[in-house]
Amino acid sequence: MRVPPARYGGTERIVAELTAELVRRGHDVTLFAAATSFTAARLWSVAPRPLWELTAYESFPYEIAQVETVARNAASFDIIHWHLDFLHWLVVDQLPTPSVTTMHGRLDTDSVRLMFAAHPEHPVISISDSQMRPVSDLALNWVATIHHGLDLAGSFRLGGGDGGYLAFVGRSSADKGLATAIRIAIRTGTPIKIGARVGPPPQVYHESEVEPLLDHPLVEWLGEISDAEKAVLLEGAKALIMPIEWEEPFGLSFIESLAAGTPIITRARGALPEIMRDGLHGYFVDTEDDMVQAIAKLDDIDRAECRRWALDRFSTQRMVDDYEYAYRRVLDAGTISAPARVSAA
Repeated sequence: MRVPPARYGGTERIVAELTAELVRRGHDVTLFAAATSFTAARLWSVAPRPLWELTAYESFPYEIAQVETVARNAASFDIIHWHLDFLHWLVVDQLPTPSVTTMHGRLDTDSVRLMFAAHPEHPVISISDSQMRPVSDLALNWVATIHHGLDLAGSFRLGGGDGGYLAFVGRSSADKGLATAIRIAIRTGTPIKIGARVGPPPQVYHESEVEPLLDHPLVEWLGEISDAEKAVLLEGAKALIMPIEWEEPFGLSFIESLAAGTPIITRARGALPEIMRDGLHGYFVDTEDDMVQAIAKLDDIDRAECRRWALDRFSTQRMVDDYEYAYRRVLDAGTISAPARVSAA
């Protein structure tokens, strides 16, 4: 992966924030990432460019090579922090160095249960309590839940929603509910601006469900936008409308919206009840009628309170405090003390 991402890329952004803050705190960090990455840490690249730009056939050898490179050099580190899902679990038991894995994706599939059942001893960190719930019945080495954090104070200002439009930020996919969001905007006569990436997995959804709605005069398609463009978009929006239709493990767009003072209209699924409070930072909805009613009540939300909540709970500093504590827990069984030399792969 490229760290940080040029545009879309939640995991890459978190790795970038985590790495930069660990370096600032005096840790000696080696980052294993694509050669196009930029970091204050020591960069060790195996892949010449981000793997998502490659086909699965092209990218998988790079993933294997990265795991092998980390494994060969494991003795150089005090702790290894993995962000690769499961591939490295084939070798971690053979390494001389403690390691921990942050799970970034969904954990509610049979294949994931199979992996956890086969490797229950490996330390894992979840990004929300909701994410771990589907496998909570298994005997896992669950170190902590650590909510994501970003430099929200430096990246977003308190906006007044003066643009009068709804915003959608993320992927054009059924999971994110983009077509539903557009229908609600049209139904309420509210403009909607969409900053979204269209990738191969949701292409059929985008073409069949979203594209037929984009010609409406209330709909403005911005495509994949930069962080600076996203900040302007969210600060001017009446609300972020993202009626998710899956168990969202976290969702950076939600904390970014709150940092801009922009309330959220979404469903109480996945991590959302951990990220916001219904009636204080926006509204949880079920049906499209609920969404229409929520838009009519947006003036009841205190935008300054939305920003205060986000900055208090979802900062980079708080996230890295939590990760340092998690590293200490993993290292407790060994003889090494912090500050640690960390490998992020």
